[in-house]
Amino acid sequence: MGEMNLSIKTEKLEQLEQRIGYRFKDEGLLEQALTHSSYANEKKLGKGGCNERLEFLGDAVLELISSDFLFGAYPDVPEGELTKRRASLVCEPSLAFCARAFGLPEFLFLGRGEDLTGGRNRDSIISDATEALLGAIYLDGGFASAKEFVLNFILNDIEHKQLFYDSKTTLQELVQEKGKRPVEYRLVRTDGPDHNKYFTVEAVVDGEVTGRGTGHTKKAAEQAAAYEVILRLKRQQVEHVSEEY
Repeated sequence: MGEMNLSIKTEKLEQLEQRIGYRFKDEGLLEQALTHSSYANEKKLGKGGCNERLEFLGDAVLELISSDFLFGAYPDVPEGELTKRRASLVCEPSLAFCARAFGLPEFLFLGRGEDLTGGRNRDSIISDATEALLGAIYLDGGFASAKEFVLNFILNDIEHKQLFYDSKTTLQELVQEKGKRPVEYRLVRTDGPDHNKYFTVEAVVDGEVTGRGTGHTKKAAEQAAAYEVILRLKRQQVEHVSEEY
């Protein structure tokens, strides 16, 4: 976000508060949650000025809330499967995906070098900031406010998100069931400058291109391509059932 005067910074913080639907009593907590270590070092804020401690706290709060949610939502699912689902929902790429949905990256305070080399698009930085933001909300407004944030922005639309996060595995299983060859992923294009690249990937099933996806990493692009194929297969299945009736 570079240099900015106090009024602009306050305006940006208020804008983020509006997006997440939570107003901080202590704006300093929100500012700290958005402060990457590179910015803290650049501004000589000291180790305590960045969001790492809040991230530590937010990680624990997220694990409790997500565990509580899954425990209640899936009463017949065994512990091992619940652990797998929790891991996929709160892993680094998943949190970054959720954070991008409400525009968190644009509000981060990054050091100039980190910003110029694409830090604002890096899953690890966005994911850490999401946990730090949750930690800040927990400290500022208590467990209920933290839970509301998680349910609204991380565990919302869980069935579709679960399908998206596990899309490559799910597609592989669908393809194997039909006796087809393993899915191939082909990189077809790379766009953008070095610090903000976009990759476009095609999913190929039995030699036929069946889906295409884009992402900031090849893995994310493959995930998006697989998801597109799964949605298409599901539509075809629904249409087939409809025709039978």
